Amino acid sequence: MKKILCCFAMALGLVNLAFAQDAPQPCGPASALSKEYSKNVGSNARCFELRMYTAKEVVDGKGGIDNLHQRFREREIALFEKHGAEVIGTWQRLDDPNTLVWMLAYRDRAHRDQVFSDFAKDPEWQALRTKYDVPLTIEAYMMSSTDYSNLK
Repeated sequence: MKKILCCFAMALGLVNLAFAQDAPQPCGPASALSKEYSKNVGSNARCFELRMYTAKEVVDGKGGIDNLHQRFREREIALFEKHGAEVIGTWQRLDDPNTLVWMLAYRDRAHRDQVFSDFAKDPEWQALRTKYDVPLTIEAYMMSSTDYSNLK
């Protein structure tokens, strides 16, 4: 599993992913991956995404982990679910209290891309993002469950 570097385009409300050159982009069922990466992936695997959002400190009323948590609490999770993602869970990092960690699941990579596209265009997201303006740094990891995983 390779690290995916992300940047959050706050002005556009879009998420841009910059993949490490040797990282596989697909995730989900083994058939979506190259032979090299699919040998240990379950044939019924979904696409999982682990995301870590580190909130910048509050400056001029913008930012802060509390505002980020409130944004998630108020509507962000519901919006992702509205657009077809399954939110597996959300966590508060204990070693870095300015970081929220969450995991989503999708049918496959194409479904993931569609969810994010629809989410970015949603007027409710635009309003929520304006209400809770939290500059972030993002780390994201794309994963497929192994053929022996309890979570498929």
